[in-house]
Amino acid sequence: MGAPIIAGTLGRQSRPVSPFLAADVGGTHARIGLVVPDVATGQPDIVFYKVYRCAEHASLAEILCSFCRDHSVHPDALVLACAGFVEHGVVINESLAWPVLLDRLRIEGGFASIDVLNDFEAFAHAVGHFGEENSTLIVDGVANPDGPVAVVGPGTGLGAALWLPGRPARVLHTEAGHMELAARPGIEQTIRAQLGPVDGYVPYDRVLSGPGLLRLYRALAAVQGVPATFADPGEITAMALAGMDALATQTVDQFCRWLGAFCGDVAIAFNASGGVCLAGGFLARITSILRSGPFTERFLDKGVMRSFLNSTPVFVVEHGQLGVQGAANWRLAR
Repeated sequence: MGAPIIAGTLGRQSRPVSPFLAADVGGTHARIGLVVPDVATGQPDIVFYKVYRCAEHASLAEILCSFCRDHSVHPDALVLACAGFVEHGVVINESLAWPVLLDRLRIEGGFASIDVLNDFEAFAHAVGHFGEENSTLIVDGVANPDGPVAVVGPGTGLGAALWLPGRPARVLHTEAGHMELAARPGIEQTIRAQLGPVDGYVPYDRVLSGPGLLRLYRALAAVQGVPATFADPGEITAMALAGMDALATQTVDQFCRWLGAFCGDVAIAFNASGGVCLAGGFLARITSILRSGPFTERFLDKGVMRSFLNSTPVFVVEHGQLGVQGAANWRLAR
């Protein structure tokens, strides 16, 4: 047996100085990077990077060992960014393709230490490490350079974290994606009735995620009494972008409407005057809809808080290495 789990850390060293692995693992993909700390600045340099489809591998250990073989490296430390939380040495996340048992992973991967943090906590630690070439402005505004930045992203679930400026900067992990879905009277409440019990709890992540987009599509189909032709969120998005299917277009529009409402609520709740960063490849594919559709309308429609939100920029970040970069930043800052 390995060392005990303490605050999501297995056998953590006092300060990493050697090359190490940083992994961003979700329900669909595992993104792995070999990180070498810069001797002069202490900043992480990702020298090797590869994306794996989780379903094509029997375990996370298999993926990590394959990466190490391919690049002829044998680092003894791993920092793992993953949705969920650590309980009794197990990463608790129903969306993962396989169980992640930290003691077993340490032994099978040959690691002396494993650190674990939430994936959106890692994304938030990457704030400031991407440029304009990696981002698209959705809602114009003037960011407060001393203000918090909210990081939001629908993937397998709905993640949210807050970056707090300072020296050093700090990150607050949140479970804002589990806030209750706010459906307005009319069609939204009709859709919401399809998503769960009329008097029961329906969280935002039930619609603001990849699987949620499919649920929303099927709910709209049921409301309108038409067949739900597509069975994959990617198909729905593609048809909406091409303007080739009315139901798909309505689904993505409603998705953007609720995403705007959620982002506005998060910005107000956490006083995110530094802006709202939308992370994830899925949103990067629909930036044209986000910019021209109902996202901005619902983001700003917050009564007396509209003036605050008018000054709060929202941008989409397309950076495949965002989670790996943030996980590496987190480890080197400890």
